[in-house]
Amino acid sequence: MKDSALTTRRDAPSEPDPGDEILRRIVSAINGVRFGSVEVVIQDSRVVQIERKEKFRFDKTGRG
Repeated sequence: MKDSALTTRRDAPSEPDPGDEILRRIVSAINGVRFGSVEVVIQDSRVVQIERKEKFRFDKTGRG
């Protein structure tokens, strides 16, 4: 006999996991930065903010 909890979970329509969206956004922030940093702000064990700081570096010989 199958466990009804497992059957219900497997047969239920899958809802998007908010954690998946957070991970996608973190990865996107990291992939979009060449020089800089990505900071993940957490409150009460939950991600509440993702900050991306970018630096644009210019070659010294290219300055006017």
